[in-house]
Amino acid sequence: MNNPITVEVTRGKLVESRHRGLAVVTDGDGAIVFSAGDVDAVTFPRSACKAMQALPLVETGAADAYGFGMKELALACSSHSGEDEHVALAASMLKAAGRDESVLECGAHWSFEQPVLIHQARTLEKPTALHNNCSGKHSGFVCACCHSGEDPRGYAGYDHPLQAEIRGIMESLTGTPLGRDNCGTDGCSIPTYAVPLVALARGFGKMATGKGLEPVRAAASKRLIEACMAEPFYVAGTKRFCTRLMQVAPGKIFAKTGAEGVFCALLPEKGLSFAVKCEDGTTRAAESMIAALLARHFDKDMPEHAALMAMANHSMRNWIGLHVGDVRVTDVLFG
Repeated sequence: MNNPITVEVTRGKLVESRHRGLAVVTDGDGAIVFSAGDVDAVTFPRSACKAMQALPLVETGAADAYGFGMKELALACSSHSGEDEHVALAASMLKAAGRDESVLECGAHWSFEQPVLIHQARTLEKPTALHNNCSGKHSGFVCACCHSGEDPRGYAGYDHPLQAEIRGIMESLTGTPLGRDNCGTDGCSIPTYAVPLVALARGFGKMATGKGLEPVRAAASKRLIEACMAEPFYVAGTKRFCTRLMQVAPGKIFAKTGAEGVFCALLPEKGLSFAVKCEDGTTRAAESMIAALLARHFDKDMPEHAALMAMANHSMRNWIGLHVGDVRVTDVLFG
């Protein structure tokens, strides 16, 4: 099926670009309460599923053994900007396990955020693996291995016991068989698995409600989601979209982006789970889509609704501040 146009970008009085997408909202029982496009199509969640991948850090007891609080748990679920606070916290997590950055298998890169990149260029000769946007997740992996007595070497590989454990966790949450046939390699070198978009939403729904989960996993899931909502800066960074979404309604919205136009979110108090994918992989469209879908579930006279809609539909200005166009969601997301 052809996925509908969910986001338009205008210039002057004309539509300059159109983004097709798929989106789904499920309730606490996993039933679909809204959908647009082919939500059964398989999608690589990429970094949007990091909270799922962080479960071993809590379930093994590593987080408690190393004295981790909400900031560390949020960083373990993060795609951070490589700001000084992110780097220092990732290093601290590794130190708690008796390790340092040399154990990380995610690679090094400069920040993707221009202000942070400028700061890094002024203060660093070159970035390290701690500056990688996935270093928090990888530090969590290392800590889980060390606490469990597993050799962390090769922890990013498909056959490592940690990745096998994560594969089983994601199978359980999404209800989707995972293996080499639907496996790819993520940007930070760990396995990533393609699952139906609706299965991804349902998996996060289980994490939010605990329904169908063993008590240990339900408690660990709740702890990670609450940590992200409490410390949104450590999930993303200054002025990042994930951070801003969660700051709109503190303690009420969980949100996590993934590469190639994927976004997942939760309204835990309402038992609602959200997943979107921009077909062409454009982040700006996925951001508008998730903000609009979240706004639907706040009363129109509430400030949260207005703030979310302002994030879904926003103007574009050029370098001297002239209004040149708009990014806007289509009626498809309000059907």
